[in-house]
Amino acid sequence: MTELIMNPRATRQAQVEVRKIIPKREQVLEKDLHQFYYLKAIIKETFRLHPPSPVLLPRESIQDVTIDEYEIPAKSRVFVNVWEIGRDPKSWESPEEFNPDRFIGCDIDFMGQDFGLLPFGAGRRGCPGIALGAVTIELALAWLLHRFDWELPLGVRAEDLDLTEVYGISMHKITDLVLVAKPQLHESIC
Repeated sequence: MTELIMNPRATRQAQVEVRKIIPKREQVLEKDLHQFYYLKAIIKETFRLHPPSPVLLPRESIQDVTIDEYEIPAKSRVFVNVWEIGRDPKSWESPEEFNPDRFIGCDIDFMGQDFGLLPFGAGRRGCPGIALGAVTIELALAWLLHRFDWELPLGVRAEDLDLTEVYGISMHKITDLVLVAKPQLHESIC
């Protein structure tokens, strides 16, 4: 939500998408999710910049291997830094910028199939709840954007928000986000 508050154009575009697809006063349902292209792009971009954990579970090499001129001996513990992968300028144009549009018309997903976006890992050590988590996140965000307009409290500006993250087993912002929710009936946005 912090990235959306700091990027009102993205918020507005996602609200228009959700509110056009879901009629007034109707609940967002799982069967609606396949229609939310921009909402999914926002979620992918958020996971790229703010993965749930900075590194994946460690892996152990079963044999000597060379990867991009790096020699990795057998039995070495290897940690994949997904935080850094999401900010790699070789993989992402303007990597520090929140830009959901980079995922429009792009087949990259966060389910472990694309090495450029691995917030939940991949393979046997990937998060076992990724499918349920993805649906839950999509439904929650769609519902929040469908039912409410969001604003910062009086006197707080988007430029003043602190995106500093606390690193550990999982990552989260060091400061809480406080927002004002304004219920909407949707006639004015579509």
